[in-house]
Amino acid sequence: MTDTTRQAALENFVRGLPKAELHIHIEGSLEPELIFELAQRNGITLSYPSVDALRAAYAFTDLQSFLDIYYAGASVLLAEQDFFDMAMAYFRRAHADNVVHAELFFDPQTHTERGVAMGTVINGLARAQEQARTELGVESGLILCFLRHLSEQDALDTLEQARPYLDRIVGVGLDSSEVGHPPEKFARVFAKARELGLRLVAHAGEEGPPEYVWSALDVLKVERIDHGVQSIRDPRLLDRLVTTRMPLTVCPLSNIKLCVFKHLSEHNLADMLRMGVCVTINSDDPAYFGGYMNQNFVATVNALDLSAAEAKQLAANSFEASFITPEQRAGYMARLNQYSQNLGA
Repeated sequence: MTDTTRQAALENFVRGLPKAELHIHIEGSLEPELIFELAQRNGITLSYPSVDALRAAYAFTDLQSFLDIYYAGASVLLAEQDFFDMAMAYFRRAHADNVVHAELFFDPQTHTERGVAMGTVINGLARAQEQARTELGVESGLILCFLRHLSEQDALDTLEQARPYLDRIVGVGLDSSEVGHPPEKFARVFAKARELGLRLVAHAGEEGPPEYVWSALDVLKVERIDHGVQSIRDPRLLDRLVTTRMPLTVCPLSNIKLCVFKHLSEHNLADMLRMGVCVTINSDDPAYFGGYMNQNFVATVNALDLSAAEAKQLAANSFEASFITPEQRAGYMARLNQYSQNLGA
């Protein structure tokens, strides 16, 4: 077998892996074409004259430069049908990438501050979840994220607004501008969410320091760290992540697009995986960062020279880290093992 044939076989294996996606901002899956379609439907005039002009603006220098255009794109979401259409577009792409379970982040404050009701957001997403389950066989959960550049009181108010819909939400998270907004700023709202029986995750250690990861673990008491790539700078923290199997939902192409790493070949995912950290691969905001799940998987495997066994471990980690029942996890793992055995991996 030639090197080219071997690489093609590995890429096909990676694409076919059953996998879970645990770090996807649903508003970040809003492609320019759908942005323009929804703008026209809702009578909104965009600052960009065309789809191509909008896509050309996706040249980010850091997290904040991305967030500025991200929030502008979300402004076209007004009606329940808009949220449904956005989520279904994502689910179809995820299904094509053999994502069998997804846990979707959504940012209600981005919408409620524009006068969109909490129920409009959640009902639209929930309707798409049900259709994805029945039509595509993709299971999913919703994780309500608080915007960390806003106040904790705003987050507490948001959680209160969401109370009638808690049966449709699996957990809460923390996203938006990281630097200057440490996790401990949101200690009370996370404690309240924990009392309500919600699962807890938080962005930490993307651009922020390892200390933010410590705070997310010890103050917020999260069960997963979103990103966490700066953890490698702290050996004691790494030891803790390995010992506790604390998952990191890593987003390789996002990290390159936002200049966390200059080149994918410099990414530390492989190092952490080989140390025994429960790292997973995810797409983050794929419409803006140029890659859904399989694009992230294939690019990472190639850039970091990962083996088929390591790619399978990343998929297994995604099920281990998911907020699913033990029965669901066993079923997904059996499916993953069967797939690997059939291909001799």
